[in-house]
Amino acid sequence: MTLPLWGLVCLSILALIHVSCDSFLLKLSVGNAWTAGPRDTAVSRGALAGRARRAFTNFLETAPVFIALALVAELAGLHSALITGGIYTYLAGRAFYLPAYLTGVPYLRTAVWLIATSGLAAMLAGVLLA
Repeated sequence: MTLPLWGLVCLSILALIHVSCDSFLLKLSVGNAWTAGPRDTAVSRGALAGRARRAFTNFLETAPVFIALALVAELAGLHSALITGGIYTYLAGRAFYLPAYLTGVPYLRTAVWLIATSGLAAMLAGVLLA
């Protein structure tokens, strides 16, 4: 399997980690009765559950860009250092983003986000310059 396809598999794993973390921290925050019920009433998430949700939302904002660029690279048969480096950089950044966000360390989340986003920019440059 090619690197762009492996990147998509890794992205899927990251998505499942985000969903699981969001779900488990919500359950810890509001209790099993609400999460197992119809969820008709709004609840207030705890701080950690709120961070997990915001990290997941941020993941969902950048994942489609990665998917599009990985598919373009794969379907067009594009292989370059920019695309390869971008895939690794984005996935590594996204792997560290959730823990960075959950810790709440000032500026750490932003630094990791910039790393991941630079991976997308490298992939885009690799596609456009091919």
